[in-house]
Amino acid sequence: MAINLHNKIKLETSSTSMSDLVFLLLIFFMITSTMVAPNIIKLSLPASNSGRQNTPRNIEVYIDSLKNYYVNPEGKGNDFHTTVADSLLPALRIATQNDKSEQRAIILRSDKSVPIENIVEIMDVLNVLNNELEAAKQERYKVALATEGKN
Repeated sequence: MAINLHNKIKLETSSTSMSDLVFLLLIFFMITSTMVAPNIIKLSLPASNSGRQNTPRNIEVYIDSLKNYYVNPEGKGNDFHTTVADSLLPALRIATQNDKSEQRAIILRSDKSVPIENIVEIMDVLNVLNNELEAAKQERYKVALATEGKN
């Protein structure tokens, strides 16, 4: 004797709520990723509306309008060491060896008339330095580009 049941259960899931969830996550990550970019203030650079200022004990690298390079090992006073682009890496190695700060940051201060390729050249040198520090099991340095605040 076969009994036929007329109530069959259909196993279906709605995917509309899942697409809503993915869309909300996408919006969340897009908004939070734009808030991560650092803006640190001071120098004759493009203007910024950010009110953050860096602490005075970071290593600073300067490029003036004549493309002269300067390294200020502790970011204080007028203790600038003039260098050329080729000897920037050894100067930064010495500065990082003598660095006693907890923040471990290098502030790049460039005149706004300096071409971007000079800034990229310094960023490459800083990446080489960070790779060397990482290979020696030391903490990497954060690199920040300084800007001038708008009044």
